Amino acid sequence: MPKARHGQKAPQGQDGGETADVRTTAGDGREGRDGKAGRGRTRAFFGFVADRVIETAPRVPVRDQETLRRQFPGLGPEEIADKLVTGACVSSATVGAGVGAAAMMPVPPAMPAELAAEIVGVATVELKLIAELHEVYGHRPPGNATQRGTAYLSAWTSERGINVLKPASLNAALGGQMRRELRQQIMKRTLRNLPNLTPFMIGAAVGAFMNRRDTARLAARVRTDLRKRALPDGGDEAPRALT
Repeated sequence: MPKARHGQKAPQGQDGGETADVRTTAGDGREGRDGKAGRGRTRAFFGFVADRVIETAPRVPVRDQETLRRQFPGLGPEEIADKLVTGACVSSATVGAGVGAAAMMPVPPAMPAELAAEIVGVATVELKLIAELHEVYGHRPPGNATQRGTAYLSAWTSERGINVLKPASLNAALGGQMRRELRQQIMKRTLRNLPNLTPFMIGAAVGAFMNRRDTARLAARVRTDLRKRALPDGGDEAPRALT
């Protein structure tokens, strides 16, 4: 192949030659850097959301068993639990509808922030539901509000009820393993409900449906666990189920 003179481009063969190879190599390197940067931003996003959920958990207002009994007079535990689930499903659907509608706007307003707000909002609704279901069925975990919040956060992450008769199940510390599990749970919900995957002009309806479905499914799993675990008569730390 003839060499290019100073100031001239190198000639190309029929297959693109040397110039095409250089361009391809440069493109591959740029794509690799872009891919790593994208993965880094994704990890940072889920880490940020996980931290917000962790900070929120101990501050979620929870009605204790006596309060629930006063607010739903004459109802048994299953009936009260049904009402709690219905209310939580409505709340999570409302959050999903709002973010889904925002995604359908001609210029979506800061979707990462909107998506983070949806995840934290739904997590707050579901953490409250989980905590109050444990109250209804007489399975309040021991400890102060922060310790119980951590236990409920573990239940939300695993989508299971807490077994207060097994101390090991209550020793949920916000260490590396739980944070990783929490990020995985958040990632699963995000990929399942990502607003920009919804069909055009029905983002609000789909967002509401997905959140309502997922909240109902979570509640069903937690209630199944709590029904199986009968508690002995206890004091304030382990209230009896409503009768």
